[in-house]
Amino acid sequence: EYENVRQQHKEVKQSRDQAKEELKNLKEMQFPVTKKVQETEEYYKCLDMKIRDKAAEIKDVSQKCKQKQDTLEMKDKQIEEIHQALRMKKDEEMDRQKKIYNTQKMIEDWKNELHTMAVCENLQPQTDAVNNELKKLQEERANIESDISDLTSEKMNQEREKRKVSDHLGQLNNIMNMKEENLKRRFRDTHSALMWLRKNKEKFKKHIYGPMMLEINMKDNRYAKYIENHISGNDMKAFIFESQEDMEMFLAEMRDHQKLRVNAVCAPAKSCAESLPSRPIEELHRYGFFSYLRELFDAPHPVMSYLCSQYRVHDVPVGTEKTRNMIERVIKETRLRQIYTAEEKYSFKLSAYTNLTFSTNTPLRAAQFLSSSVDTDERRQLENQQQDISNTLKSLDTRLNALFERQKDLECRDNKLRQQKKELLERGNRRRQLESKIDVKYDSLRELEQDAINLEEESQQAALKIKEINTQKARLVTELMHLIKNCVSLNILKADFVLQSVTVAAEKNRLESEYKAASLQLKAAEQQFRELDDRKRVLTENCKGLLKKAQQLCKLSPDQHLPKEFQTAFQALPNTLEEIDAFLNEEKTRVSCFTGLNASVVEECNKQTEEIEQLTKYLEEKKNELDNYKQKISQVKEKWLTPLKKLIEQISETFSNFFSSMQCVGEVDLHAENEEEYDKYGIRIRVKFHSSTELHELTPYHQSGGEKSVS
Repeated sequence: EYENVRQQHKEVKQSRDQAKEELKNLKEMQFPVTKKVQETEEYYKCLDMKIRDKAAEIKDVSQKCKQKQDTLEMKDKQIEEIHQALRMKKDEEMDRQKKIYNTQKMIEDWKNELHTMAVCENLQPQTDAVNNELKKLQEERANIESDISDLTSEKMNQEREKRKVSDHLGQLNNIMNMKEENLKRRFRDTHSALMWLRKNKEKFKKHIYGPMMLEINMKDNRYAKYIENHISGNDMKAFIFESQEDMEMFLAEMRDHQKLRVNAVCAPAKSCAESLPSRPIEELHRYGFFSYLRELFDAPHPVMSYLCSQYRVHDVPVGTEKTRNMIERVIKETRLRQIYTAEEKYSFKLSAYTNLTFSTNTPLRAAQFLSSSVDTDERRQLENQQQDISNTLKSLDTRLNALFERQKDLECRDNKLRQQKKELLERGNRRRQLESKIDVKYDSLRELEQDAINLEEESQQAALKIKEINTQKARLVTELMHLIKNCVSLNILKADFVLQSVTVAAEKNRLESEYKAASLQLKAAEQQFRELDDRKRVLTENCKGLLKKAQQLCKLSPDQHLPKEFQTAFQALPNTLEEIDAFLNEEKTRVSCFTGLNASVVEECNKQTEEIEQLTKYLEEKKNELDNYKQKISQVKEKWLTPLKKLIEQISETFSNFFSSMQCVGEVDLHAENEEEYDKYGIRIRVKFHSSTELHELTPYHQSGGEKSVS
């Protein structure tokens, strides 16, 4: 490669020297042509100056011609305007004639109508009758408006009264809301069941009463502690049913479907709410008793029946501190089973063997649920009052609607009578209106006849004006012809100068072409010289660079020669770059023949490889997610299952101890067929009452009734 560049450098140097000599000869040949071109240029400029002078004169004359032509056009426009004005006069006269004809026809029609119109009949009786009826209608409308005003005032008073009653009821309902909030805070499941029941009352056959703590209403809040200490906590939050079927359906929905822990009781089929106490309360006054429990509160009839049946609230007296001080005497003389003093509850039991009376007393807990009460009588009275007001408002609305309808009918009738009156008045005024219109049209007709236009006179005046303008046009045309002749002579002189200028310009162009060709040849020679000089310099640099690069590749110093093995290898290769490129292409073709694969097959393979990688990555992510879920499930399961098993073990241990004391065996364990099915976990009780049997699960069928009761 270095040798090739060196040979090129030598050839380029010789070509550059030849180009330099040719450039010198071309410069000597170009000098005479340059002088002749300058002389031709000066003569051409002189002719161009003369042409410009003539062009200025021609322009001045042309401007004057243009002015004359504009004046002629203006005269034509004036003639057209005169014709237009005459046409407008004719059109105006035609319109006047049409208006006169139409006015005369309109006057004739009105005269015919006036002649055919009969003498105006006497319409006064009809007008008086309509006026009297209108007066009666106005009086009746005034009475109705007065009644509407009175009823509206009464309605506003009733609405104010209804708002007062509603506000008072709202205050009472707020107390009930407080009791419900207390229920929600303490027994959330019971409150959820109450909300469901209110939305689904229609599913049950009979009425269902809410939790007992909401249905019981104390007459005096001071006595709430006696009721709460007498009734169990489970019954305080229990729902009261009148139908056993309704209760079973309710419990199935709450416990099985909604997983809520609620209590429910069924009122006795036979009412006990009116049961009488064993003795009148007056007989117990001397011991400090002032009332039975039943008289201290109000409750719906089924609730009271259940409390009388289950807790005998009708036969449990309530005493005072006096009762506490003489408790021994009370026990001995009254033989009551349960009593209440000011702060304690006493229960008495008679021994069947010794005939002795045993008593237990417990201090009373403070009231938690029944301390807020609502006066049911007042509430019932307010609700009845609210209903009465609503009925009154409905009645007032009905009466108002009837009055509004009557008022509307009267308005329609009033409008009809007024229209009838208007028609009667118009019938009386029609003749006068026609006479007045005819007079107005006669005045208009006279004005139209006075405004007549003399078309013949207007045509003569227009002809005179046009004749005068045509005379002016003739004079302008004569002047225009003189200007055109002058312009033509100037154009002839200008054309002569232009022909001379064209001849000189042709000669000048020929000389310039020769000069330009010589200049191009000179520039080409200069360009060739510069290119050869630049190429010589570049080849010199390339030679130096290739020599240095070859020495570096061969690891030779600048003064060291090429080894023999490199010389041998280089001699085996082609001598020129074209042969080396052909050799490389041949080798590439051989490499490309080694494979016969289809491009679509390769693309499909790459695509499936990418899909496999994506699916593998997706599978790995899902496996990681599954492992995380399993780990979380194990953690959550460990948190609740371990304490549950410990609790069941404690229960089983206590259960086994009780059974061991009876010479039996029993245990309790957590049972699940599949540990992953958490909703099927259950408590299994296994018992053995005979030494010859094995432990069996407690079921409704395997053990006897007594064994089930003991278990």
